[in-house]
Amino acid sequence: MIPFYYHEDYNKYDLGQDHPLIGDKPRKTLNFLKEKGMERYLSIREPRPCSEQDLERVHTKEHIERVRYLSRVGGYLSIDTPAPRGIYEVARLACGGSKDAGEAILKEDHNLSINPLGGFHHACRDKSSGFCFFNDIAITIEYLRERYGLKRIAIIDLDVHHANGTQEIYYKDPDVLLISFHQDGRTLYPGTGFIEEVGEGDGEGYTINLPFLPGSGNDSYREAFEEIVPPIIKDFKPSMLIYQSGVDTHHLDPLADIFLTYQIYHYLARRVRELSKETCDRLLVLLGGGYNSDASIKSYYNIVCGLVGVDDIIMEDEIPDTKYGMMRARIKELKRLLSNYWNLR
Repeated sequence: MIPFYYHEDYNKYDLGQDHPLIGDKPRKTLNFLKEKGMERYLSIREPRPCSEQDLERVHTKEHIERVRYLSRVGGYLSIDTPAPRGIYEVARLACGGSKDAGEAILKEDHNLSINPLGGFHHACRDKSSGFCFFNDIAITIEYLRERYGLKRIAIIDLDVHHANGTQEIYYKDPDVLLISFHQDGRTLYPGTGFIEEVGEGDGEGYTINLPFLPGSGNDSYREAFEEIVPPIIKDFKPSMLIYQSGVDTHHLDPLADIFLTYQIYHYLARRVRELSKETCDRLLVLLGGGYNSDASIKSYYNIVCGLVGVDDIIMEDEIPDTKYGMMRARIKELKRLLSNYWNLR
């Protein structure tokens, strides 16, 4: 059984009716998985909130206190990230879900665990943005490093937005590999994540960014994944893989302009699971972003199917990938750059 961390209070991670992030998606996702019979693969568990010590391993005390204060009185942490009352506790619970899911892999010897409310990759050390208050990915990594001596961690982040917060935190760290596929920052928030951003100092070469052109589709993502991800992950030899599997790349998502369809999420999840088995056999999955509720839930279902080896998935018509030729050229450009650091075929 796969540990699947869920709490009813996850649905309080809601930034308001006029905000794209609406809070009932975790409940709807779990209900849909149950309706589809996927509960037989899952061990549903309640997470515990992460502690202040967990937060302080990653974030400044000033930032933590600001979130806590605005959580009491209400306000804004950034122009796109309101702080509704009570959000400090809910954000700690979401981060605790990722931490508990990561710990279950090491403590209980599971090879896969899932947190449906995770992947808050825009939170930096000293600020919140992009609907993200604390960076659960980094909080989990730092806890597992301290508690279990975890060494090399690879992050595969396929959310449509660049993982700018995670990148900032680990830009100089050679023991954390970040691979981020996202829509080109010239056309989408947060405006970062260009090919030339490869890390600094000891961490040079351990940050990998592939910005996709608006209108990119399934063919571009399949080729990019196969050309970039497996050889680098195998060369890196991680002791854990973290998969931020955001589905705001779906063509119906209102915040972005990538044209993926349901079946690609099954393909990518299956390939990530296979890659995990070929390397460390430890995979933490965070379901990540998605702002069309119906499309997100169906995409998450396909992801879980891909992780557990179920082929009875939701399908839809492929959208022609008119940017495939241009993305092939961009993939080749990235491979030339990465050949300075990695053994790419």
